Amino acid sequence: MTKKEQAALCIERLKAEYPKTVCTLDYDHAWQLLVEVRLAAQCTDARVNVVVQELFAKYPGVNELAAADPADIEAIVRPCGLGHSKARDISACMRKLRDEFGSKVPEDFDALLSLPGVGRKSANLIMGDVFGQPAIVTDTHCIRLCNRIGLVDNVKEPAKVEKALWKLIPPEESNDFCHRLVDHGRAVCTARTKPYCDKCCLADICRARKEFAE
Repeated sequence: MTKKEQAALCIERLKAEYPKTVCTLDYDHAWQLLVEVRLAAQCTDARVNVVVQELFAKYPGVNELAAADPADIEAIVRPCGLGHSKARDISACMRKLRDEFGSKVPEDFDALLSLPGVGRKSANLIMGDVFGQPAIVTDTHCIRLCNRIGLVDNVKEPAKVEKALWKLIPPEESNDFCHRLVDHGRAVCTARTKPYCDKCCLADICRARKEFAE
């Protein structure tokens, strides 16, 4: 079986297992998702969703958040960890949106990458979830599962995993496929416990199944 054939089976089975898949960060506006994905680094989406309620109530728009003292932002987002650097990046990002993009999140990948604190993972998430464009979000679940399944061969660098997946995943399936990897990584192919291979819809095509069965 080629990797492309394996990827097609993964798409089909994960789609059946998780027919409705969405980003688990709660947002109403694109700028809010930008803030949240920065806060989500080394933090759970569930905690981020709680913390941003206070942040967005106090600063309800790009202009308000751009004008905020980074120390005040830090005081609110501290429960997400790395409060100082996250607050600094959020402040700088909002100021750049205000000053260079008319307080609107740009619908352009390279422009997104120019924003402070925004890397390829964040930019892809915005492109896919906000603008409905093909996107490969290489978060920890995606990287872990793709290596275990065998879609990539011991590749841990996010950009390299992304490049490899673009060759395997049809563009129209890319965004939902990555969300379904998150769903599967949380429910079955877990990181902190032994994976539940006995109830995995991909077990028969997974390279790592024998390793975990031993």
